Amino acid sequence: MEQCAEQRNRISIQPQTLADYDALCRGLVQDPLLFVDPDAFRPYRYDPTAVAETFEKNRKRIDRRYFTVFLDDMPIGELVLKCIDFEQKSCEFGICLQSDAVKNRGYGTAAERLALRYAFETLGMETVYADALIRNRRSCHVLEKIGMNKIGVRGDFNLYRIDRAAFITRQGGQSR
Repeated sequence: MEQCAEQRNRISIQPQTLADYDALCRGLVQDPLLFVDPDAFRPYRYDPTAVAETFEKNRKRIDRRYFTVFLDDMPIGELVLKCIDFEQKSCEFGICLQSDAVKNRGYGTAAERLALRYAFETLGMETVYADALIRNRRSCHVLEKIGMNKIGVRGDFNLYRIDRAAFITRQGGQSR
């Protein structure tokens, strides 16, 4: 896959490499603003062997695509297309920006738009789903901002969906 980029925001998503994943994991230790919300991710302990094993396990999954989110040349997060079903032409996506220092600047929005473009144009999906913790208003807002519609609630999560036609309409009548 070619690099997908949203130049306006200097954001790109690229298929994840071990070096990218390792840099993200090392960054989890080094970033003092790591996951102010939620605190449950602390403390994170970097283990290069575990990082490599996780990367290898993820790389072999045929129902997922892992991407690194870049701001210019700096990895700032991870995005995954998961539950890819080529028969139903549907998938889900999730994103995790590494630090609160890069949030509220439009980077997640840009990355999620790129993920939708990849899902619809490259993978040929017809429907993309996502979920967000109800209490995570920022994530819910971003999903709605990129055109996803809330379709329900499951436990502590709002459920969202967008189809290809709605995505194309939001892009001004074309998918690019």
